[in-house]
Amino acid sequence: MTLLHLQGLVAGYGPIRALDDVSLEVDAGETVAIVGANGAGKTSLLMAISGLVPLRSGQIRYQGRSLAGVAPHEIARAGIGHVPEGRRIFPYLTVRENLELGGVARRERAGLREDIAAACDLFPVLASRMRQLGGTLSGGEQQMLAIARALVGRPRLVLLDEPSLGLAPLMVEKVFAAIASLGTRGIAVVLVEQNARASLRLATRAHVLEHGRIVLSGAGDALAADPRVRAAYLGEL
Repeated sequence: MTLLHLQGLVAGYGPIRALDDVSLEVDAGETVAIVGANGAGKTSLLMAISGLVPLRSGQIRYQGRSLAGVAPHEIARAGIGHVPEGRRIFPYLTVRENLELGGVARRERAGLREDIAAACDLFPVLASRMRQLGGTLSGGEQQMLAIARALVGRPRLVLLDEPSLGLAPLMVEKVFAAIASLGTRGIAVVLVEQNARASLRLATRAHVLEHGRIVLSGAGDALAADPRVRAAYLGEL
């Protein structure tokens, strides 16, 4: 079932056109990777889906409903979680308070405690840090907290922006293992990630974005084997 459908998406900031005629689909429970160089429009794409970058033309439909003109908090309430680049946790709030804020947009607050516990099952280290200030966590733990906070909102789709940025290799493995498990929970993922090799390995489908336009699309493993992708994004000649 198609969960998210973008058609001819054009969006940007002031005179800058960050996205130009972008079309793609995300099915329930699948992971779609967005690959591209810095400045290609990857973050702008996620922000447009979340309602944080205004749409100029085209369509964004989620579960058949148009998101044009819908406020960001209503998009979150509809079931789209966004984990931004840089984590954006609240450093002076405890881990528990950060997680509780993940449920603010929910229409139904019942079950919040159980959902926090379920998020901590995915990242067990958080269960032992509940009273610790978010800003005192390691970078990897903060990333886990940011993802867990999004999951507390009960999303059907999670937008992940550079989840491995700045993390040690062991922590990267843990974060990617957690992302891989989201599909088994029925949660779809749109993944923007500097580690193109790892993201393509996870992805059901993938798209290469250049200057705001999709220039290549295909299965994750097919794009990983494409000579153009290998040369430009995987460091292979």
